[in-house]
Amino acid sequence: MMSEFLPTYLSSAVRFLFLLAPFFVVTMFLALTRGQPASEKNSIIRRASFSALVLGLVLFFAGPLLFEAIGITLNSFRIGAGSLLFLTAISLVNSGTRNHATGLPQEDRDDIAVVPMAIPVIIGPATIGAILVYGAELKSVPEIAGGVLGMITALLVLTVLLFLSGYLERALGKTGLNILSKVSGLILSAMAAEIVLTGISGFIQAAGLA
Repeated sequence: MMSEFLPTYLSSAVRFLFLLAPFFVVTMFLALTRGQPASEKNSIIRRASFSALVLGLVLFFAGPLLFEAIGITLNSFRIGAGSLLFLTAISLVNSGTRNHATGLPQEDRDDIAVVPMAIPVIIGPATIGAILVYGAELKSVPEIAGGVLGMITALLVLTVLLFLSGYLERALGKTGLNILSKVSGLILSAMAAEIVLTGISGFIQAAGLA
């Protein structure tokens, strides 16, 4: 059991951490909460993290049901989700921001914890697709447990970084955070390529072309 759980947990934690693009999230959080008191910032972090966790868990287990309901294969969804994730990675590498969340809300919001912090800053369209794929790939109970705990670990790390966002801004500056976001985008592009290539390989094998 541990031989399945531990490798899955470690790989999932790393995957989800880069998938969440933590330094981009920190940058957006700093911009969205500029001038707010520390108590309000802490409250936003807690609610945004909890909302992202609930959504992430729902998506993690919804993949197989969704694919069956709309009549598409996991390999087809891998190709689509991987392509969308690759576009997000390109945006991070080019500008340090995700292409779906580059600006601040145009209107004043009473509560930014769920929208836009949890969605789409923490969990955007490409992240949703990747979580659906990763959740559907895991079959055994130890693997599923490892995947879920890996996601929770990644969100906990992101939450800690958000609580330390003020210190990170002073230590790294906007330029440093932007550089780290670009590095995350580079790793994310490799993850996207792996998802797409796995989908293509599986599709070719299923079609009997290889």
